[in-house]
Amino acid sequence: MSTLNKYPALHNAMWPGLVGKGPDSEPPIELDTMLDLTVAAEVDGVKFEGVDLFLSLPHTDIDSSDDDLKVLADKLSSRNLVAGSLVAPVWGGTGGGSAMGDADEVGKFLTQVRKSCEIAKKLKDLGVRKYGVIRIDSATGVDAWAADPAGNTKIIADTFREAGHIAAGYGERLAAEGEICWGGMQSWRRNVELLEMVGLPKTVGFQADMAHTMLFTMGFNCPEDRLLPDNFDWSDGETLAAAYKKMASALRPWTFDFHVAQNDGTVKGQGSHDKTGRHCQVNDPNGRMDIVRDSGAWLRDENGEKTRAFQHICWDGCMFSNEVMLKQQTWNDILGAMVAVRNAHGWE
Repeated sequence: MSTLNKYPALHNAMWPGLVGKGPDSEPPIELDTMLDLTVAAEVDGVKFEGVDLFLSLPHTDIDSSDDDLKVLADKLSSRNLVAGSLVAPVWGGTGGGSAMGDADEVGKFLTQVRKSCEIAKKLKDLGVRKYGVIRIDSATGVDAWAADPAGNTKIIADTFREAGHIAAGYGERLAAEGEICWGGMQSWRRNVELLEMVGLPKTVGFQADMAHTMLFTMGFNCPEDRLLPDNFDWSDGETLAAAYKKMASALRPWTFDFHVAQNDGTVKGQGSHDKTGRHCQVNDPNGRMDIVRDSGAWLRDENGEKTRAFQHICWDGCMFSNEVMLKQQTWNDILGAMVAVRNAHGWE
């Protein structure tokens, strides 16, 4: 595989070593191990250039001291990696609270955003972070939101707006990850509605994960917004591409951050997630998307022109098994797909 373009930078997500792991599952994979697997991947001389981080133990403590962050910076720089986007631990189980909760919960949500922005600034000062966003979501389930859709969406929007003002004070942007398990964010239309209500298009936007957003076309948790017919024939790639492009077109103007991923079109409940998509390995025969083609729905505009909107793109392999993640070939295959996406939609 030849490499045609230099930009955007290629990052790997570190949180697959944590998400879905724990006492009821497999043990977490240490950050050092995730970094080593990332830096060892190589395709035709191309390597990952950075990582996106989850600001939660056992990887990176949201209450990290300056010395802790210096150690983290040294870990990255010694591997020729940089930090990009940072996931704020806004959920109740990680010290945060629901974005549509009471004053105490909202206060915890906003505190986690502020702490994440402080870490982002310190990593910039340490010279290992030059771009990226702070990732958030509503940190509440769809059932709780559905008790009062209009009222609860307004509360989430108010919380996101206040969080946006906090982020702006640090020169940061927030990207809300749309996923079918998050209340008020469970469909493409609901995400647009929420972001319009927040009303800070330069500060609070969207994070598009290919796997999660594909489920929007199927109407999970929001059947009125489905774009694919019932009993869809997955061999019909043309119809899938058209539905996916329609969904992405609505969200692309809001999108600050982009994850390359694959999905098999099914859902499961795991941990705090009511329903969430199954991220597949890049070469999984059950993967429903053409990764290179469907990345173009986010990386090109309505006229097919490259948007150059993202300084980096990231692979998200959330909820892969430890057996899969500890195989070096897994990351070589993923990097190969990332290079193919950049060849098709990137730039020099």
